[in-house]
Amino acid sequence: MNALLEHYRKKIVPELLAGGRYKNAMEAPRMLKIVLNTCVGSTPEKQALEEAVKEMAIVSGQKPVITRAKKSISNFKLRKDQEIGCKVTLRGARMYEFMERFFNTALPRVRDFRGMANRAFDGRGAYTYGVDDQTIFPEIELDKIKRKLGMDITFVTTALGAEQTKELLKLLGMPFAIVQVKVEKSEVGDKKPSPGPQPLPVSP
Repeated sequence: MNALLEHYRKKIVPELLAGGRYKNAMEAPRMLKIVLNTCVGSTPEKQALEEAVKEMAIVSGQKPVITRAKKSISNFKLRKDQEIGCKVTLRGARMYEFMERFFNTALPRVRDFRGMANRAFDGRGAYTYGVDDQTIFPEIELDKIKRKLGMDITFVTTALGAEQTKELLKLLGMPFAIVQVKVEKSEVGDKKPSPGPQPLPVSP
């Protein structure tokens, strides 16, 4: 059994149940799938798509599926059913294995990484993170890269909202950015303190 999956069943589920929000283990949120999606656009070079498929397979450990354009867009020189990218859907043990590698190995290699964004939730149990290039994955050999390849990684859960989704992903090891609260000066604090009661005049 995958170490992260075992950690979820033995540690995370009891912790979620202890909060009192869920009645049983079946009601507790869990991971459904991870979708990796990339697009090379309407480039005429067929080699670009072949390289994207190859590198996506190396990163995910699974054969990608070719994605096609749903409609024609003349401004982008795009034709309907044209091959424009590829995607991979991970489930089960392979999904948890990818999460371990992504959290512990890939994210620390991101330049100036300060945590995952807190606003990338869709409100229906999914969270999407955009990767600028494929060099953060140690499986990719840098000397063989010919093109920069970005991708979107979507974590899909059974959680009912953004708050529950964030709680689950945080327990699984996703490093979210720390939200800094700005403290503004109050109007009362800017005012000068009152001199207080004045002494009464003494009669002669």
